Amino acid sequence: MDAARARKLADRIQQVVAEMLERRIKDPRLGFVTVTDTRVTADLSDATVYYTVFGSEAERADSAAALESAKGIIRSEVGRQTGLRHTPTLSFVHDPLPDNARHMDDLFALARAKDAEVAKQAEGAQFAGEADPYRFEDDLDAEPDEAVEEGEEEPSDRAGRPAR
Repeated sequence: MDAARARKLADRIQQVVAEMLERRIKDPRLGFVTVTDTRVTADLSDATVYYTVFGSEAERADSAAALESAKGIIRSEVGRQTGLRHTPTLSFVHDPLPDNARHMDDLFALARAKDAEVAKQAEGAQFAGEADPYRFEDDLDAEPDEAVEEGEEEPSDRAGRPAR
C-alpha cells in the first residue's frame, strides 16, 4: 500500500480519537488524556494510538481501562468518519516519551550540578607546568632561519610557506 495514504489515515484517526475523547466519551475513569501519535500498518488493518495521561500511575491505569472499554465506540466513529470499507483495529499504547524526557531533564540537571561542583573546585587552581605547553606555528616562525643567498629564492611548499 501507499505509505503516504497510511500517514494521512493515521493523522485522521488521531484527530477523530482526540475529538471523541474530548467530547463523546464520558467515562469517569478517563483522566487528562492526550493523543500524541498514531501509526497505521501498511495494509491499513491495524492502527496504534499512542497517548499520555497527566497524573499518577493509578490514574494512568484507570485511563487505560477506560480506553479499552471505549475502543468499540471509537472504532465505529473512526470507520464512519474515514469512510473506509474495512476500519482498522485500534490498540491504545501509553507513550513513554514524556517520561523519558523527564528522565533526561533530571540527568541534565545532575550533569549541570556536577559541572558546577568541578568548576568550584577548579577556582584558584594553578597549572602544574606552563599554562599552554604546546608549540604553535608562530613559535616556529620566530626561530632563526638559515640565511638565503642573494638572488636565490627560498623553496616553498604548496601553501606558499617556506619548506623546511
